[in-house]
Amino acid sequence: MPSHVLLDTKLDDLSLVRRGKVRDVYAVGDALILVATDRISAFDYVLGSGIPDKGRILNQLSAFWFGRTRGIIQNHLISTNVADYPEVARRYADQLEGRSVLAKRTNPLPVECVARGYISGSGWKDYKATGEVCGIALPKGLRESDRLPEPIFTPATKAESGHDENISEEAAAKVVGADLLARLKRLTLELYAHGVAHAESKGIILADTKFEFGLTDDGELYLIDEIMTPDSSRYWPKDTYSPGGAQPSFDKQFVRDYLESIKWNKQPPVPSLPDEVIQGTRSKYLDAFRRLTGHELDQ
Repeated sequence: MPSHVLLDTKLDDLSLVRRGKVRDVYAVGDALILVATDRISAFDYVLGSGIPDKGRILNQLSAFWFGRTRGIIQNHLISTNVADYPEVARRYADQLEGRSVLAKRTNPLPVECVARGYISGSGWKDYKATGEVCGIALPKGLRESDRLPEPIFTPATKAESGHDENISEEAAAKVVGADLLARLKRLTLELYAHGVAHAESKGIILADTKFEFGLTDDGELYLIDEIMTPDSSRYWPKDTYSPGGAQPSFDKQFVRDYLESIKWNKQPPVPSLPDEVIQGTRSKYLDAFRRLTGHELDQ
């Protein structure tokens, strides 16, 4: 059965660094604790309803992928076991167990690294308008959700609020430097290829995904934040894939479709979700988790 919904954490003895749309980040010593809540956002707003177990699913799926990709690049994960956390944090185990990571502190790079193997989402909008995505010219006549001839690297600026904005490699190089961007591109496409191969073996298409990286004070590069979750990726069932339109997905498209159906104007006040949408979204996230990891969610 679904556990209760955790919308906000309250770890009074820890220093709150920030509350994101989904994650609450606390400083503890020279490390961070990232807590994945059950908040869900759509159209740049956090909605009034949470999705039971969503934070656990995101956290545990990220941990799964972090473990699989250590051979490609080191990541910020120190532990997901609350017993390993500093003593001051362990007293909050009821809020942390199964949905948090103790992570190495880095300076996040101000560029999101997106890999796309299919044309969808903002990439499809850009392609329809210009025939390009992030300055990359694509073949004429592509349909929505078509597989691309080869995966492409499409960086984006990280927006504090509102939509991230797709940018060209040249623009991204001005932000982080050409040498570092070349490294980020190589790692992004290598990580994506790993995810694609594993997902395909489980009957799932990983259409696109975004990665975040950070540098330590001494210049070491780490993979950070979350990795290949339904919040940061487009996952489609392979058996129903049919290009020429939007695809059924394992992410919050279910929620977006509902919000479109009620003609919400995408301005406050934000609506709450009916129970069937909440449970349907939980089922999609959980199905993706089970298929990809091969095991049940830890409570």
